[in-house]
Amino acid sequence: MTLGEKIKNLRTRNNLTQEELADRLFVTRTAVSKWETNRGYPDIANLKSIAELFGVSLDDLVSDEDVRCSRLLDEKRAKRFYCAAVVFFAITVLFAVLAFALGEKFLMIGALLSVVLFAGAGLMAKPAYKRRQSRENLPAYVVSRVVLLAVFACVLAGTIIQLAG
Repeated sequence: MTLGEKIKNLRTRNNLTQEELADRLFVTRTAVSKWETNRGYPDIANLKSIAELFGVSLDDLVSDEDVRCSRLLDEKRAKRFYCAAVVFFAITVLFAVLAFALGEKFLMIGALLSVVLFAGAGLMAKPAYKRRQSRENLPAYVVSRVVLLAVFACVLAGTIIQLAG
């Protein structure tokens, strides 16, 4: 049984609607719906609250299957961000090349915007559990952030030079 099925069973056994459970946990009804359909998972604070509310242990509430499902969901989300990062990077390069080739200053604004989107998607392109692990390797983590900052700074400088010139 998945975590979502367990939450739904506990909720229905206790004659609560999704809205009532959401109110007791101080979350939205949509959040409860996502949990029950395994499209999202509650954070640890909400898991503790759910366990306490229904009088079950965290071990009973969360099983190995739930952890595996959570990782798969996280990896699926990260893959979407990776694809978005690749697209935003291609758009950044396209805008930059067109700006320099055509001499259009305002195309650099598009490059600047797309590099910001690339950086955001790039930061989210790794599953959360892997991001937490990478923070343990501090030098590599710092270098990756410096590289992203350098790319952003270069495009920003190019935009400023293009607009000023």
